[in-house]
Amino acid sequence: MARSDGYEFDDDLARVDVDAVWAFLSEHVYWGRWRSRADFDRQLAASWRVVACYEQGTGATVGFARAVSDGVGFAYLGDVFVLPAHRGRGLGVRLVEEMVERGPGAGFRWLLHTDDAGGLYERFGFAPASTVMERRHGTERADGEAVPESS
Repeated sequence: MARSDGYEFDDDLARVDVDAVWAFLSEHVYWGRWRSRADFDRQLAASWRVVACYEQGTGATVGFARAVSDGVGFAYLGDVFVLPAHRGRGLGVRLVEEMVERGPGAGFRWLLHTDDAGGLYERFGFAPASTVMERRHGTERADGEAVPESS
């Protein structure tokens, strides 16, 4: 999926620079800081699909998105980012487009969490959902028992 602007997109997991993705996620994002590298490696291995953005010429991974899915009608989009030096070029929009609209999950119900990028996802039909219930990581049950941490 080459582009004329010096970037290309690919959904081949073997091509992803996992060390570079982990470095960005573990040092620069507000979500998922609870996880270890081993946690992330397990998440990546269990992902239904990944899409990454590469700088043509160097082949450097400069953007990333992953999804988990039942493979039939539901998917969750996570870990979407573009490195700061490459922002402002529409790469984030293209990552989401490749994942949500151009891949095998184009007709799925998609979910995601975001505290700061709602405008990006609204372009693709995402909207706040009033019927979703969520059990957040590290919460307590109603009876006061602690919810076990993920290992």
